Amino acid sequence: MAIDSRVGPLPEAGACDVRTPSFARRGFVHTGEMLDCAPPPLPIRRTASSPLRGKQQTRLVALLALCDPLPQQSSRMLILSLKEWEKLLHWLHISGLALYFLDRLVELDLCDLLPPTLFTRLQLDLIDNTQRTRSMIAESIAIQQDFQKTGLTYAILKGLSLCPGSVSKPELRSQFDLDFLVAEGCAPEARRILERRGYRLYAISGRTWEFKLNERPGVSVKDIYKDFQSYAVELHLESSVPDRTSRLERLEWREMHGMRMPVLSPVDLLLGQGLHAFKHLCGESSRAAHLLEFRRHVLNRQHDDAFWREVQAAAKGDPRASLGLGVVILLISSVMGDFAPRAFTMWTVDSLSRPVRLWVELYGHRVALGSYPGNKLYLLLQRELHFAGIPEKRPLRRALFPSRLPPPVLRAFPNETLPVRVRRYSMYLQLILERLLFHIVEGSRFALESRRWRRMKELAQ
Repeated sequence: MAIDSRVGPLPEAGACDVRTPSFARRGFVHTGEMLDCAPPPLPIRRTASSPLRGKQQTRLVALLALCDPLPQQSSRMLILSLKEWEKLLHWLHISGLALYFLDRLVELDLCDLLPPTLFTRLQLDLIDNTQRTRSMIAESIAIQQDFQKTGLTYAILKGLSLCPGSVSKPELRSQFDLDFLVAEGCAPEARRILERRGYRLYAISGRTWEFKLNERPGVSVKDIYKDFQSYAVELHLESSVPDRTSRLERLEWREMHGMRMPVLSPVDLLLGQGLHAFKHLCGESSRAAHLLEFRRHVLNRQHDDAFWREVQAAAKGDPRASLGLGVVILLISSVMGDFAPRAFTMWTVDSLSRPVRLWVELYGHRVALGSYPGNKLYLLLQRELHFAGIPEKRPLRRALFPSRLPPPVLRAFPNETLPVRVRRYSMYLQLILERLLFHIVEGSRFALESRRWRRMKELAQ
């Protein structure tokens, strides 16, 4: 996963003169796909709960444009107004797809689909994210050097390890933290190493420890690609289980950026990526980038029958693996088309119950194309998976109406000034009000949808 390209004017920019119709645009017009400037028919699946309309249709078109082959309905983007493009790009930024989308436009010679100002803005975002990615890689290397000096048993998770199977160019990916899998016995030493580097322990959630360095009081969407030298690190503790080998005992070492780094074995990497996407689907909001990256990973392995046999063997006896991966595969297929080999779907998708399949059919598009702060539709899925043997993360009542305040956006800084303290408290108050409104609105919608869901299940019997 190299990121050695120089930061500067992109070579593609010269080939994407927005004043000259591209070959792809001329092709759209010549084939009659933009007759009378009217939007072409959009053959998109409609769910039984609600048809896709407006912004969801536009989001789906943009998502499908990232898939091969380029679908015919992509010509719909030719008639988007500036305001529609701005709304679409906002979603692409939040969902982690914006720079993938820019790269795809350059690849297909479709740069002039975007209004010139927005295309230039995306180019600048790519330059910023290239520098930011370099900075995060340098920080990861520095941390790992300390880990290796003290003999810690660890592996990098996500991030660097996703290249090239899921991510062709690391600077296209939106990454917000550095993740490490650490042997449970090494966790205290790993914490000391991070604290010596200036990190502060923010939260412990289950077996995950979250640390932050140089926290900033609020970063807007337009600044998410900028390099502020602000980092977050998550340590995921791995405990030893009798009669079962740990993922840390099956590591693979890769040479990246002049350093040997431990990553998960290919099988563990794919399983972990798929279950990470599933974890987000079982929450209030998920990022479409997780689905796209997992899809690309599977496609890169689709003809490797021996690999799929190893994946099945590794997941044997774990209902969360088979059912969770089944949900992810079925949802991606319903939105972006079939992609997984039969050797993968026969023990994952085929193991799903009829109600779980119905949930994907009814709500899959709304979840995949949704945006922050999300909704509570996942609770319907969580209930059905509970019947299939996957425990609920927390009781339904607590998920609908939490009894605790959300964790603070930022913790107190040493010797912080009064303006910083005021801003920190105002951010926290705003978060509390936003979450309160979310729970009231989405809780009411869930109550209505829950009754509809019961009727739909009865009809599907």
